[in-house]
Amino acid sequence: MAKNASKLYYPMKEAILSILPIVDEFVVAIGKGDEDDTTLEEIRSIDSPKIKIVETVWDIKKYPRGTENAHQTDIAKSHCTGDWLFYLQADEVVHEKYLPTIKAHCEKYLNDKNIEALLFNYLHFWGDYEHHRVDHGWYKKEIRIVRNNPEIHSWESAQSFRRIPNFDGKDYRQQEGTFKLKAAVIPAYVYHYGWVRPPRLMQTKKKALHVIHVGEKQADKNFEGRKAQFDYGPLGRAEKFDGTHPEVMKDWIAKFDWAEELNYSKNEITPDREKFKHDKLKYQVLTFLEQKVFKKELGGFKNFILVK
Repeated sequence: MAKNASKLYYPMKEAILSILPIVDEFVVAIGKGDEDDTTLEEIRSIDSPKIKIVETVWDIKKYPRGTENAHQTDIAKSHCTGDWLFYLQADEVVHEKYLPTIKAHCEKYLNDKNIEALLFNYLHFWGDYEHHRVDHGWYKKEIRIVRNNPEIHSWESAQSFRRIPNFDGKDYRQQEGTFKLKAAVIPAYVYHYGWVRPPRLMQTKKKALHVIHVGEKQADKNFEGRKAQFDYGPLGRAEKFDGTHPEVMKDWIAKFDWAEELNYSKNEITPDREKFKHDKLKYQVLTFLEQKVFKKELGGFKNFILVK
């Protein structure tokens, strides 16, 4: 699901193409966007009989605090007919090397009703296509395949899913009466490109997401006085990526032209830069303990019950 994906620099077409070979159908809920957005045309250009496009109109007053994202995800989900539903967000892409593994695990757990969902590992790229975040606070795993069960719904701001019996279709942030899904891990990664954009468009995207969560008036107030360009900070502190990107991302990555706007040092920091989670001392200490002492994640967001 998406709205204004093209003008906000989402590789949505590439996301779809990345798993199209292993799905029977691909349902896309596209919200009515601005006049200068070309998302609908780009998805139509894939020209595959597998693709079903559902055109929608977003209502963030009826679905506030980011829950329109979950509502739109549920709309797409309601049009799916398969046993397993593979959910990708518009900035998430799967490497072709993982497709056989994913298919094999869907077959492996198909008749194991104790497994309600499948978990993926994550790579969160940051600033460019050569750096990614491994800090505390960046989710390491997330559900991206669920059973086609009408009780399973997108949850909160569509980051994950929960089983919600007798759901009234309104409060996607409700806690009471919701159940985490029992999930098994797939040894595969989702490549998350949500934080790789030209700095100007990164700030525009941040505000657009903010509008969905707090409304346009409050978003305008919160972004008043902020710089027009997002500051990624010293990329030298991020983890260096030495692997390969999905083949479908080749042309998209070729558009990268903002290296001169990035800071590749380790210690050079803009004094008035807006701090991200991983810039704060608390998270830096937790990251050190996770990576150097305990060798495991400490706490973090885990909206699932891991079945080993």
